[in-house]
Amino acid sequence: MVDNRGTNLSGRDLKLTYEGESSGAAANQEGVLKEQDHLLPIANVGRMMKQILPPNAKISKEAKETMQECVSEFISFVTGDAADKCRKEKRKTLNGDDICWALGSLGFDDYAATMKRYLLRYRELESDRANQNRVGNNEQNDIDPPPADNPDAVSGSIAPTTINFNL
Repeated sequence: MVDNRGTNLSGRDLKLTYEGESSGAAANQEGVLKEQDHLLPIANVGRMMKQILPPNAKISKEAKETMQECVSEFISFVTGDAADKCRKEKRKTLNGDDICWALGSLGFDDYAATMKRYLLRYRELESDRANQNRVGNNEQNDIDPPPADNPDAVSGSIAPTTINFNL
């Protein structure tokens, strides 16, 4: 596998290129990142592959691994472009709009349009859920306010929600 700069990444361990201490489970104390730590989990990749194939289809381990590498590389490529845009704009937070922009700028216009619709629908549902929680909390406070003599009392409600996306 080759990264954006043409560096060969076929070794089992990759040296981290950032300065500072390593953190998290992906890096050990020597600052070495294992190849599988930058790939999507193979079980998830296999599950997605099975969803598109007929129920009796079999997928070889080699096919799953190949798809795992391709998908991970694609995500890194798009995310790297979005991160460059954020860096140029002196922002530290990469958001969904940056990913949509990167997809479009890299020539993946069909993916960008689908992602924009998904992102819009996701934000609408999140807004609706937040409003629902606010209304639920206000109604609960009107019906059953916490006792004034108990400063530790907490009121409110948690409404179960389900998010379904249909694009």
